[in-house]
Amino acid sequence: MNMVPGWSEKLRRNGFGWGLVLPSLLFLCLFTFYPMLKSVWLSMYEKNLATPEPLFVGFDNYVNLLNDQVFKKVFFNNIWFAIGTVPVSLVLAFLMALFADKAMKGRGLSRLAFFYPNMIPMIAVANIWLFLYTPHFGLFAKLASWIADQPVNLLGNPSTVMGALIFMMVWKEAGYFMIFYLAGMQQIPKDLYEAASVNGVGALAAIRRITIPLTMPTTLFVAVVAITNAFKLVDHLWIMTKGGPNNSSNLLLYYIYDTTFNFYDQGMAATMTVVMIALLLVISSLQFFGWDRKIHYE
Repeated sequence: MNMVPGWSEKLRRNGFGWGLVLPSLLFLCLFTFYPMLKSVWLSMYEKNLATPEPLFVGFDNYVNLLNDQVFKKVFFNNIWFAIGTVPVSLVLAFLMALFADKAMKGRGLSRLAFFYPNMIPMIAVANIWLFLYTPHFGLFAKLASWIADQPVNLLGNPSTVMGALIFMMVWKEAGYFMIFYLAGMQQIPKDLYEAASVNGVGALAAIRRITIPLTMPTTLFVAVVAITNAFKLVDHLWIMTKGGPNNSSNLLLYYIYDTTFNFYDQGMAATMTVVMIALLLVISSLQFFGWDRKIHYE
């Protein structure tokens, strides 16, 4: 008899908690879990203009994907895009946070200047940089032409288009990641730096031995976000290159969009979506389990 009130109180408390979480769980199931499961199911079927009714083909879509040369090129484009943007963005964000964390006049203005590119919508950023890369008119196009001593089309040349897009993305994202590093640095006790200074530790050594280890949780979080962004931010391709020239700037999510809405091959698009999600899950798992022992949480 004494257990009944306890159980009713526990049920009331847990029920209230689940009631608060239920709306978020509902949206998560409707717009995350259901589309993921739907994509896995659709990847087992052939569904295009020739087969309006889904035809079960098992793993044939995955086999055909391995033989798709365009997919291989787009896949490695996205890998190189992530390799080019993530490390540079993290290092630049860390350096900007170090600068913005110093007690100096105009600190607020410097933080706003660093963060401002992230406040501009990606479509607007793409149009701005499209003009900067325009041959004969754009600032960076003129600079590249001056270095090469001949007219250069940065977005029309397969050897330069990816580098141009990486440069733009680093400019766009570094200020956003800086905010996380800045928040992490402000949580580090100042006594540690004072003690290090008393013991004759220089500024660079203090950064290496104090700041970098104690901001590793932030680095892990920012790295996961940066890698995810490298695979999902493709708005700029619609404005700037449409994936060209010759798929040299095409990325995986844009190729999925193109396959779905231009070629109407939903089965193959779902297959590529599953591959992309699996790749991101593997990378995120390796980051968490690989870095966990090296991270100082306190």
